[in-house]
Amino acid sequence: MAANGTIPNGTAETAKTQPTVVGINFGNSYASIAEGLSECIANEDGERQIACAISFHGEELYIGNQAKHQLVKNAHNTIIGFRNILGKKFSEIPKDKAVVSAPVIQHPDIPDEPAYRVQVLNPAPTPLPRSTTGTPAASNLPTPRSEPTPGETVLTVSEVTSIFLRSLVKSAEDFLGKKVTGAVLSVPAWFDEAQRAALEKAASDADIHVLQLLEDAGAVAVTTAVGQDTDLPVDRTQLVVDVGQSSLELSLLSMRHGLAYSLGTITDFSANGDSIDEKLIKFFAKEFTKKTKTPLTVCPATDNQDKRAEAKLRLAIEHTKRTLSASPGAATCSVESLKDGLDFTGSINRLRFDMEVRPIYNQIYDKVKELVESAKLDLYDIDEVVYVGGSASFPGLDETLAQGLSESVVTPFTAGTVIGGGVGDPTTILARGCALQAQVLSSIGHSEEDEEVRKAFQNDSEWTKAKATSKSIGLIFPEENAGEGSLGGQWVPVILKETPLPCRRIVGLQVEVSEAAKVGFEVWEVKEGVKIEKVKPPKDEDDPEEEKQEGGNPDEDDEEEEEIETKEKTLEKESFLTSLLFDVEEIEKKDGRSTARIEVQFLLGADGKLDVTAWEVKKSGKQQKATATVSGPS
Repeated sequence: MAANGTIPNGTAETAKTQPTVVGINFGNSYASIAEGLSECIANEDGERQIACAISFHGEELYIGNQAKHQLVKNAHNTIIGFRNILGKKFSEIPKDKAVVSAPVIQHPDIPDEPAYRVQVLNPAPTPLPRSTTGTPAASNLPTPRSEPTPGETVLTVSEVTSIFLRSLVKSAEDFLGKKVTGAVLSVPAWFDEAQRAALEKAASDADIHVLQLLEDAGAVAVTTAVGQDTDLPVDRTQLVVDVGQSSLELSLLSMRHGLAYSLGTITDFSANGDSIDEKLIKFFAKEFTKKTKTPLTVCPATDNQDKRAEAKLRLAIEHTKRTLSASPGAATCSVESLKDGLDFTGSINRLRFDMEVRPIYNQIYDKVKELVESAKLDLYDIDEVVYVGGSASFPGLDETLAQGLSESVVTPFTAGTVIGGGVGDPTTILARGCALQAQVLSSIGHSEEDEEVRKAFQNDSEWTKAKATSKSIGLIFPEENAGEGSLGGQWVPVILKETPLPCRRIVGLQVEVSEAAKVGFEVWEVKEGVKIEKVKPPKDEDDPEEEKQEGGNPDEDDEEEEEIETKEKTLEKESFLTSLLFDVEEIEKKDGRSTARIEVQFLLGADGKLDVTAWEVKKSGKQQKATATVSGPS
C-alpha cells in the first residue's frame, strides 16, 4: 500500500501520490528546512541558514537575513528571538536583558500576553471616482492621489512565528515545485507543554500540518543512525553538544543497533552563541578604539551611536566566525562607518580567538563532565561526539573536549564532516533528522495497527522512559591459565548496558572445539568501569633541559614533575546467568586447531526474561543445539 492508502500502478503514479514532507529546524536565531537527506533547501536569496527575524519598513515586510540587516537602522521595527518567548506569559519573560530589537510589550487587549508594537505604513485607500455631474472642465481633472498613512500594529509572538514559518514553507514549495503536505519541527528539550502547544498552534495557523514536534537530540539520533556513513559500531555512546545562540543543550545517548536511549540531558543558558559573539564584538570594539582613539562601548551599548555600531559588528562577525571555523588562518571583520564616519577593518587569528572564548569552552567542558557523572559514566566511555549549531563548529571547542575523551573518539572534525553540507554538518543535522522522521511518519499506513505505530513514533517524550539494561551481558569461553583481568576466559559482549528493551542480538563465532567435539560457554552480566592511574612521565636523560641546575634542591625538582593520568576500561564479573554445552559435527582443522562455526541468539524481553539459543552453522544449514531461559537479568 502507498502512503495514501492506494495501490501504486507504477513508478510515475507512486511519485505523484507520494506526500511531500519536510523537516524544519526552528531555532531561536536561525532556521533551516530540508527534504530527506538532501542539502537544506535555499530560499529566494540562496540562503540555507535563514535568520529567524522579521522586519517592517514602510510598506515592506522583510523576512530572514534581509530582516536581520534592518537591526542597524530600523531595530525598533525588527523582531528577533521570538521562538524562546513562544508559549510564555508576559510576566514570565526576564526584563533585565539588553534589547537590540523591537522590545516585548504587554498586549493592550490580552492579559499577560507578550507582543510587539511596530510602525507600519497602511496602504492608501482606493480613491472614489470623481462626479461627472459638474462642469466638463472639472470632470476632466485628475483624481487626487492618496498616500499611505503611518500607523502601528501589535503582533503576538504566535502571529510573528506564523508569519516566519509560512515564509519558510513557501520558499520550500517554490524550490520543490509542489505543495508541502506535512512537516516535523525540532524543539529543544527544555520546551514545556505550553511552549510545545503554542508552537504547534502557530504552525497550524501558518497552514502547516505538523506530523511531530521532535526533540533536538532525537533529530540528531535519527540522522546519525540512518544517514551517517561511518565505520562507527552500531553500539556506541554518543554525546550531543548543541551550542545554540541562546542556550547550551547537552545530551548523552546510548545508540544500540539504530535505537537511541537517553542517558541524560543538561541545559545551560549562560554558555551559548551570544556569549561567543559578545567576546568577539568586545575584541573588535577595543581594536577600533585603539586604532582611532574613538571610544566605543558595546555589550551593552550606552547611546544610540554605540548601539548602531554594535549592531553593525554583530552582523559583520557572522562572516568572521565562518572563516574561523573553516580556515586555520586569520579572519577579518570589516565595517563601513562604524562610528563617527570612521571605517574599521580588523583581524583575528584562531589562536587569539580561542584565547578570548576559552572561558566559554571550559564552561561547556565542565557541563559535559557534570552530565557524564550524573549518568554514572566516565568521559572515556564516550565513543562519538556530535556538534549542533554554527557556534559548535569551532576547532577550539573540539580540542577542549578532547582533553578528557579517548583518542579513538569520533567527532565531525576527525571524520571531516564539520563543514561542507555533509550529514555531520552541525548547521544542517537537525533539519535532516526532522526530514527523515517526516518520511517515516508519512510512509505509515492508516490501519488500526499502523496508527499504533504512528503514535509510538510521534510520542518522542516516551523515549526517555524506556527500560534499558543496566549492565552488559555476554559470553565467556573458559580458558585454562587465563590471565588476570580476562574474566577467566575470552569475553564476547552481546547486549551492552543501556540497551533499550525488548531487544534481540545474534552473534556469529568461529570457536575452538574440545576433543569430545563439544562447544561450551557461560553467560554473564559484567560490570564495566574505568581504571585511572597517575604515572610520572619518563625522563629524557639526553635532554640538557632536564639536567638539574647546580645547587638546586633535587626534592623540589621531583615535586614539580606533573603526573600523567592514564585511563583503561575494565570488566568485572557481576552475575552468572547460565551456561550451554552442545555437540558439533562439522569441524575445521587448521594449524593444529579444531574449530566450528556457531551462532548465539539473545532474546531479552521488557520483563527481564532472557532466552539464549545456540546452534551450529553447517554448510547444509543451521542446526539448533541448545537453549536456556533465565529470569531477571538487570
